[in-house]
Amino acid sequence: MNFYKTIYIGLGSNLGERLDYIKEAIDLIKKLPSTSVKAVSSIYESEPYGKTDQPKFLNCVLKLNTELEPLELLRKLKDIEKKIGRTEAGRWDPRIIDIDILLYDDLFVDLPELKIPHPDMLNRDFVIKPLLELDESIVHPIEKRKIFDLVRDKRLGGKSNFYSKLN
Repeated sequence: MNFYKTIYIGLGSNLGERLDYIKEAIDLIKKLPSTSVKAVSSIYESEPYGKTDQPKFLNCVLKLNTELEPLELLRKLKDIEKKIGRTEAGRWDPRIIDIDILLYDDLFVDLPELKIPHPDMLNRDFVIKPLLELDESIVHPIEKRKIFDLVRDKRLGGKSNFYSKLN
């Protein structure tokens, strides 16, 4: 029997070979056990969010199915960040790679180390644009409305522009 959950994760990089780091992260995510990457959004280049005196980011969103539980998935994603070369940095500091769980089915998680849905995702167009590119019908698990409807008339933080399509 198949108990796969649908997950959306965001990837970002603003140091070094940004596109190479994103591609490496995607390749490593594809190798996770009991996990299948179903779709990859276009890559968007965006201005930094929160702390603006740093290089621009490349961002994308992945849709995947997994049997991994949320905390187990988080641990594996943090291991991937470290493998690529991420070191601990302050909030909104530059980074080689950043991988965030945005949505995990319709689950709500509020733990010190993990919050799902990602608490600030509706304010970030570099998350919303690629997320909605993958599926405009996604329903926000707390608001119980389509994310498309929630952000349609809202001015989003952090400008992003189309960068490239990986596949």
